[in-house]
Amino acid sequence: MAQSQLIGNRIRDRRVMLGLKQTELAKQAGISPSYLNLIEHNRRRIGGKTLLTLAEHLQVEPALLSEGAEAALLDGLQVAAHSQNAHAAELDRTEEFAGRFPGWAQVLTALHQKAETLEQTVATLNDRLANDPHLAASLHDVITSVTAIRSTASILVETKELEPEWRARFHRNLGEDSRRLAEGAEALVRHLEAAPDTDEDVRSPMDEMHAFLAQHNYTLPFLEKSMGDGAIPHLVAQAPDLATDSARRLTETWLRQAHSDAQILPMRALRQAVDVLGLEPNALARQLQVDAPLLLRRMASLPSDVYGPVGLVICDGSGTIIFRKQVPGFSIPTAAGACALWPLYRVLQSPLSRVAVPLEQSGSQHSRIMSYSLAELRRPAGFDGPALVHAHMLLLPDHPEATAERVEHVGSSCRICPMQDCAARREPSLMTGAE
Repeated sequence: MAQSQLIGNRIRDRRVMLGLKQTELAKQAGISPSYLNLIEHNRRRIGGKTLLTLAEHLQVEPALLSEGAEAALLDGLQVAAHSQNAHAAELDRTEEFAGRFPGWAQVLTALHQKAETLEQTVATLNDRLANDPHLAASLHDVITSVTAIRSTASILVETKELEPEWRARFHRNLGEDSRRLAEGAEALVRHLEAAPDTDEDVRSPMDEMHAFLAQHNYTLPFLEKSMGDGAIPHLVAQAPDLATDSARRLTETWLRQAHSDAQILPMRALRQAVDVLGLEPNALARQLQVDAPLLLRRMASLPSDVYGPVGLVICDGSGTIIFRKQVPGFSIPTAAGACALWPLYRVLQSPLSRVAVPLEQSGSQHSRIMSYSLAELRRPAGFDGPALVHAHMLLLPDHPEATAERVEHVGSSCRICPMQDCAARREPSLMTGAE
């Protein structure tokens, strides 16, 4: 797509025409200069309140800044071509194709979007049906109840003479097992009827914790303040999204860690540094003089409406993901094992190493993501037990350093990964049937 048609260029051209500096416009719009710079260089998508605010201060109608139908169509064609690694596609003639055959261009774009939606649905349903511990437990309860009812019924049918006391006991067992079967079946139906792209059905304590954090956009201002020991347990006890004791314990542990991090690195100091240095972990760590794992956790709590999406994945020494903050363009499985090629696991094997590398997941809906991975020693090894290590991986979409020359191709989980000839594959893919 022609650069003149990109929204970032329109914003920059209008700003220059008005004689405004980047810092002036960013201050008026309530965003950081680094974020505005990314927008103007078309490295951050923009819409909603931020677009309206910029249009107001640029004294122009939002419609004149927005991409418009024609530009969106061209963008859709470009995305469709790149997602299929279509080297034979004449990308330099995209505008000509859309102009001469607008109907076919719309059909092609719509088919690509539909394929993305279907692929995401398959991924979600596969994750739920094949790897969901709640589903497995519900099915186990149903099968156990059915087996018990059948066994009791067989005894009643095959035994000609039964003492009244034993007959009454078997009848009571039938009643109890039937009620348990009905409850298990009802829970199973509720689980399967929940929409795959919503959080209507939280399936594990970890999912409950992430639903609670996502509701607050992973940004909890009260954690920035000093508070008594009972403040966090009180908040967790009052949260309606946390329905189980396990979820409340997990959430309380995470909030205590986040509060401790906030006392060491206040959000105001972090935002001031990011406004000057951008989202560069190495430069920020040197400037702020804090531990890198703490910095990554704090960066993940930056407000996304100001600095754009910042994702974070944390796993323990077994490789199990214990924290995930999603970002557009990178899938993090909720239950299935994640891709072994992630640098997250590389630093887990070598705790002293640091890895900064662009990642691109297989699948048409994914884009290039800059990743920063490192390990944190939670407890040193001793005679009383082994060392405990957590690995962190920060995810930054559309980062300037995410160049095609260095990109590493990874998957999400083996069951839904279409990558061919992958040395790390541990089970066949439902998407391609690849071994």
